[in-house]
Amino acid sequence: MARRLTRSFFVRSVHDVAPDLIGATLLVNGAGGLIVEVEAYHHTDPAAHSFNGRTPRNAVMFGPPGFAYVYRSYGLHWCLNFVCEAEGSASAVLVRALQPIHRIDTMKRRRGIEDERLLCAGPGRLTEALGITIAQNGLAIDRAPFQLIARDKEPEIVAGPRIGITKAVDLPWRYGLKGSRHLSKAFREPGA
Repeated sequence: MARRLTRSFFVRSVHDVAPDLIGATLLVNGAGGLIVEVEAYHHTDPAAHSFNGRTPRNAVMFGPPGFAYVYRSYGLHWCLNFVCEAEGSASAVLVRALQPIHRIDTMKRRRGIEDERLLCAGPGRLTEALGITIAQNGLAIDRAPFQLIARDKEPEIVAGPRIGITKAVDLPWRYGLKGSRHLSKAFREPGA
């Protein structure tokens, strides 16, 4: 029997939650798949939206854990984050990529593409495929339209620097499923 993750899963350090999400299944109105890539953003991190304090845009990050923080990136696409840690911490995990499994035809139609590898490989692609907009901002992760199912086995996880940021670029707070072809960008091999 699949175990659903509840808001209590997120009442921990963002650095514990982020890698523990790799291999979990995320569904939005039944569409989705395995989480294969995430990034952690801690409130002490200059790349975090919460670093300079609370604003109308990032207010959800300062609320209780286990809620969706959705924002528009560069005015182009939506990004989905899960709020972590105690209320007021303002830390979150950005969901960067999924391996599509459920309702693939729906996701292909939303994205207007056929290539399953590119359906959810990147935060903007992922939200478009799942139909996520600002309407989901502030919603509980353990209630409809979301369904988050715990992984059933321990995956092999790789870590490295985050992508597309200009501050704290060297922090190894990006986590991925080793060998996944659904990542937004491959992880650099150690020593490369």
